[in-house]
Amino acid sequence: MKAMQIVSFDGPASGLRYQDAPTPKPGPGQIAVDVDHAGVGYVEALFAEGFVPIDLPWTPGLEVSGRVRALGEGVDGYRLGDAVVALTITGGGGYGQVAVAPAELVAPRPAGLDPVLAAAVPANSTTALVALEEIAHLRRGESVLVHAAAGGLGSQMGQVARLLGASRIVGVTRSEAKRQKILDLGYDEAWLTEDLADAEPAQFDVIADPVAGPARLRSLDLLRTGGRLLALGDASQAEDQQVSTTSLWLRGIGLIGFNLGAFSRVNPALVGRHLRHAVELVASGELSVHVTDRVLIQDAAQAVAAVRAGTTTGKIVLAHVQN
Repeated sequence: MKAMQIVSFDGPASGLRYQDAPTPKPGPGQIAVDVDHAGVGYVEALFAEGFVPIDLPWTPGLEVSGRVRALGEGVDGYRLGDAVVALTITGGGGYGQVAVAPAELVAPRPAGLDPVLAAAVPANSTTALVALEEIAHLRRGESVLVHAAAGGLGSQMGQVARLLGASRIVGVTRSEAKRQKILDLGYDEAWLTEDLADAEPAQFDVIADPVAGPARLRSLDLLRTGGRLLALGDASQAEDQQVSTTSLWLRGIGLIGFNLGAFSRVNPALVGRHLRHAVELVASGELSVHVTDRVLIQDAAQAVAAVRAGTTTGKIVLAHVQN
């Protein structure tokens, strides 16, 4: 098969190459998918820069839409050729023409759901549902702050918080140009990162932060007693911040790390349930996913570089050409 692979840690612009790669086969409990489309995520850039230890060459790609190619031993409920959506986060592979995923992390694609849109659902929409419902235990009437609110994950966080009954949802961005985009996504307010310094303390119950850096430390001050800060990533690649656990105890607040890949490895059935729910929500129109561009897999390097630079909003989807 052909795949866009990471061949060096020189970043997405020069570290990705479209080349021949071994075709993966499903093991017990797995499903192989002929990939039609794959979503682009920020984490692919981090892989390409060596932030996560991987053996090279390696095929990235955490989410796909396509059709069932083969079933591993013990898998039932699917037939060859079925249209599916898959979360390939436990081993990557979505940038290849064939990807393999645990059966629990595969969901049927509803007939009315466009396959391009479907490929943009698994990672961010599922993360938002699991993080807010299962990890933060967001309750109806609580207030939520979301960093990087105009991005792929941020766009889902705000909407899912609304579906779960949050009463006030504030989005944060580093870019003045993205403030209106945040409001268009349904946020009640749009703040700039610099606004955090003068914000009134203790006004949020849940804060979702995929950015890290100094803003994460400041965000802790904005939590009410009983508040929870979700550490969802390290997009800023800034120096790590030191947090006083005694301060967390005295104020009665929590800091929780959540990584969908790690969580999926130990709780695939739970994540799969939320994946199927996410697909249903998007198919019904209750949850909106904004695909900004569809490009050929051969142009993945430019797409990943754009996401890394923070110049995009919503999702970019890659299109495979099957032989």
